[in-house]
Amino acid sequence: MSETRTADSALRSALNWTAAILISIVFLVAGVWKLSDPAGAAVRLAQARVPESLSLAGALGFGIAETFGGILLLIPRFRRWGALIVSLLLVAFMIFVGIHYNELRGAECSCFPWVKRAVGPGFFIGDGIMLLLAIAAGAGSRATLSLPGQGVKQGFALLALVTLCAAGSYGFSLTRHTGTKAPESIKAEDGSVINLSQGKVFVYFFNPQCMHCLEAGRKLAALNWGDTRFVGIATENPQFGGWFLGKAGLTGKGPVSRDLDVMKKLFPFDLPPAGVALQDGYSKGILLQFEDSEPAATLKKLGFAY
Repeated sequence: MSETRTADSALRSALNWTAAILISIVFLVAGVWKLSDPAGAAVRLAQARVPESLSLAGALGFGIAETFGGILLLIPRFRRWGALIVSLLLVAFMIFVGIHYNELRGAECSCFPWVKRAVGPGFFIGDGIMLLLAIAAGAGSRATLSLPGQGVKQGFALLALVTLCAAGSYGFSLTRHTGTKAPESIKAEDGSVINLSQGKVFVYFFNPQCMHCLEAGRKLAALNWGDTRFVGIATENPQFGGWFLGKAGLTGKGPVSRDLDVMKKLFPFDLPPAGVALQDGYSKGILLQFEDSEPAATLKKLGFAY
C-alpha cells in the first residue's frame, strides 16, 4: 500500500513539474521577448487594438508579469502564485480578444515569438490548453497561496529584479540605434542616387497593402517637412510603392527606393509602418509609433518636421 502511495505521489509530482515547466517556458520566452524589444512589442499591441498611448506601458507591464509568473512557476514554494498570475493573464488575453474578435479575426496574434497564430477559434483552443496547464501546475503543487515572512521578501526581490531588468532594457532600446551610420547612398526606383550622408532625411518603411501604413502615410503627408528630404521604402510588393505614396498623398514628397535589405539590416524593426530619421548620415532615432500624436511629436522634437 505504501509503495502504491509512493508511486502515485511520484507520478503526481512528475505531472506537476511537467505542467509547470511547459507553461513556464511559454511565458518566460514571451516575457523576455517583450522586454528585449519593448518598442516593437508596443507596436504589436497597438496593432492588436490596444490604445497606442497605453501600448508601451502595456508591453513593459505584460513583459514583467509574464517573466515574473514564469519564474515563480519554477520555484515550488511560489508555484501556485505563478500559476495564478499566468492564469489571470491568459483569461485577460482571451477576454480582450473576444471583445475585439470581429476586428482581429484572421490577424496575427503576435503573442509569442516564433508561434504564428491567427485570431480565430484555434486561438481560444490554444490559450485554453495553456490555461489547463497553468491550473494543473498550481493545483498539483503542495505549496499554498500564503507568502509568510521571508517568502514575501523573496517574492518582492524577484519582482524588483525583473522590473529593474525591464527598465534597463527599455533604456537601452531608446538609444541602441541612435548614432548608427547609414549607407552613403541608396538607389531610387528610376536608378538615380539618393544621398543619405548630407542633411536631414526621413526614410519611411511601409507595406502597400497595410491600412495602418496608409493612415500613417497620410499623417506624414500633412506635415511641413521644411528642408527634410523624404524617402519611401516598401517592405513588400515594391512594385506598388509609387502607387501607395500617391494614395497616401505623399507623391512629390520624395523618391521610392527598393534598397530594403541594406536599410532594415542597419535599422531593424518588426512590422511596418516604421521610419528612421537621419541627419548627415547618422540615425537620430527609429520611429515605430504612428498613432495619436505620433510620429508628428517626435519628428517635431527632432527638428525634422514642423
